[in-house]
Amino acid sequence: MAITLDGIDLPDQLIWIDELNWSPVTQKIDKSLSGALIIQEAAQIKGQPITLAGGHNSNWITRATLNLLKTKVNTPDLEMTLSFHGTDYTVKFARSANKSPIESKEIRETSEPDDDHFYSFIIFLMEV
Repeated sequence: MAITLDGIDLPDQLIWIDELNWSPVTQKIDKSLSGALIIQEAAQIKGQPITLAGGHNSNWITRATLNLLKTKVNTPDLEMTLSFHGTDYTVKFARSANKSPIESKEIRETSEPDDDHFYSFIIFLMEV
């Protein structure tokens, strides 16, 4: 089945590497002045991380596709549709101060890559 992000075709064998690592229940633990634990739990409606990864040996994208994705990364507050093997998710890029929402590396380094040049990559998303 196909994988697309906002209409951009991605390799259909990408791996959702953190699919089973998320829990919809959050917990906050505090201590009272007497030392008793105050535990608060609640269900999260959204926020599941969706990290999609190719490998150095497979599931590559072209520079042209990477540039399309980079255009979306540079659009603030963009909600997109991720179609992942028949299921649609509304997502945003997961941004942090120390990490780009898309990490890529050339498969074969060259000083002048063209649009057909291949890259391995990871995309960091979150469901909203």
